[in-house]
Amino acid sequence: MAERTAPAGRLDPADRPVSTPRMIWMLYASRIRSQATFRTSFLADVLGQLLVVGIEFLELWVILTRVGTLGGMTLAQVAVVYGLGALAFGLADMFFGETDSLSAAIRSGKLETLLLRPVPMLLQISSLDLSLRRIGRIGVGLVMYVAALVVADFSPRPETLLLAVIAPLAGAAIFSGLFVLAGALQFWLIDGREFANAFTYGGNYVATTPGAVFALPLRAFFTFVIPATLVAYAPTLVLLDLPGPALIPTSAGWAGAPAAVLVWIVAAVLWRAGVRRYTGAGG
Repeated sequence: MAERTAPAGRLDPADRPVSTPRMIWMLYASRIRSQATFRTSFLADVLGQLLVVGIEFLELWVILTRVGTLGGMTLAQVAVVYGLGALAFGLADMFFGETDSLSAAIRSGKLETLLLRPVPMLLQISSLDLSLRRIGRIGVGLVMYVAALVVADFSPRPETLLLAVIAPLAGAAIFSGLFVLAGALQFWLIDGREFANAFTYGGNYVATTPGAVFALPLRAFFTFVIPATLVAYAPTLVLLDLPGPALIPTSAGWAGAPAAVLVWIVAAVLWRAGVRRYTGAGG
């Protein structure tokens, strides 16, 4: 049987370059298939994440049973902040959480193999540990966010409904940028994972707590330097029509998306500078 050949001037389908969207899909799909193979381990990891998130919120619940309000918020209102923050962080951690361990790849020389592949390095790193167990945190955050809005007497209007949808995505974008920023810093710090975690996981703690409980200097730092209060607390003020404390007015609830853009600009510049600076594990 004669072999089929592509018409003159046309590439054979097998020889065509893979588009970036298809490349992204292939990378993430391969990670998902590999983890779905071990179902018992997957379920155990998801349950572990559910337990962790539940215990974290239990701490806030215990505090509120003693003081009644936290940062001027009731239990239901705090639950909105916590659910929104957990949802945003879970989404970012699933796709970009691996970037904060870049120092290990630098020390081991593994980074060289990533640089040799015809795939953007950030895409490779973000897909190395696409862990489906983080679905547990995302699921709990989503359920808590929606349920708490109902209990907290959320009054839906066109603009607040729009913010309710945008806020988790903007928050996820902020945390994703912080993860990339934390990874980029390790081109200079090398052993700086713990330092970087102060801004990512520390930011998660701030994001899931009412911003009014923090002293003014901390509030300023986690609003204008690391915009963690803009992830969940500020949007909750708008959604529930609550007054904001000093430095975080109610209108700041709409600042999440612009803040995400700024964080990503800084992260992209530092990431590009770090990759250009990198000369190999041997120096």
